[in-house]
Amino acid sequence: MKKNKEYKVAEPINWKKEAKLLPGYIILMLWVIFTIVLLVWILAASLSTSRDIYSGNVFSFSTGLHFENYATAWSTQNVSVFFLNSILYAGVALVGIQLISAPAAYVLSRFEFKGNKLFKNCFVLAMSIPSIMIVLPLFSLATQWHLTGTRTLLIILYICLNIPFTTTFLLNFFGSLSRTYEEAAAIDGCSPIRTFWVIMLPLAQPGLVTVGIFNFLAVWNEYFLAMIFASSDRLKNVGMGLFTMVQAMTSTGNMGGLFAAVIIVFLPTFIIYLFLSEKIIAGITAGGVKG
Repeated sequence: MKKNKEYKVAEPINWKKEAKLLPGYIILMLWVIFTIVLLVWILAASLSTSRDIYSGNVFSFSTGLHFENYATAWSTQNVSVFFLNSILYAGVALVGIQLISAPAAYVLSRFEFKGNKLFKNCFVLAMSIPSIMIVLPLFSLATQWHLTGTRTLLIILYICLNIPFTTTFLLNFFGSLSRTYEEAAAIDGCSPIRTFWVIMLPLAQPGLVTVGIFNFLAVWNEYFLAMIFASSDRLKNVGMGLFTMVQAMTSTGNMGGLFAAVIIVFLPTFIIYLFLSEKIIAGITAGGVKG
């Protein structure tokens, strides 16, 4: 038997409604065009010579494509060190943040106890405190505990400073899950801890992926803490390292290598947005649906 095909009837376009949205479409289109032109210019500059960049002829490629700019930036300007440091900071911090925030958000959203509301308010309050207000006490404590000049200090700071946002973000995801899962697990003799790790945590995957992407980008692009606590080139991340390269390459005149370094630093975030943008949107919208 042949299956009946379902045909969707296209709804007529509401031109009045679209006309009201036209200014927004125009602004969005201009922003997209500006962004694309800017990225294409930087890519072209990374393959050009300093002479072409200074003369404004980055698209001429009169002497060919200079891929050696990337090799120069990667090897001689410590881009490899900054890049690997950022991978280490973002990767380890991401795991640490999730391991602490996910159980905290689950307990606060699923169990009622004295101090529950207080803990939630403390997380929200912690999000409102700027990093610049606590950097001096943090530096003093790190000096007393002999943690300065180490990658461990930056990883600990990145984990602790991102826990309030992550926990608050995940509260709604765990709160939206049906309690039927926990009741069924309890009937089967599953402990609350095992229920969380085996059942509830996988169900909150959209929220974990979304907030994980936000945390990765936040640590990857972080500059202020690295400027204070990364005391040597071997500790700097890509944000602080790129600032150092701007100073070095401006004095040497190697502008092609500078823009090549920008492309290298920008590439991971571009790939994340390119392949995971739908997951980000799905994760944000999933938290608002009550199950």
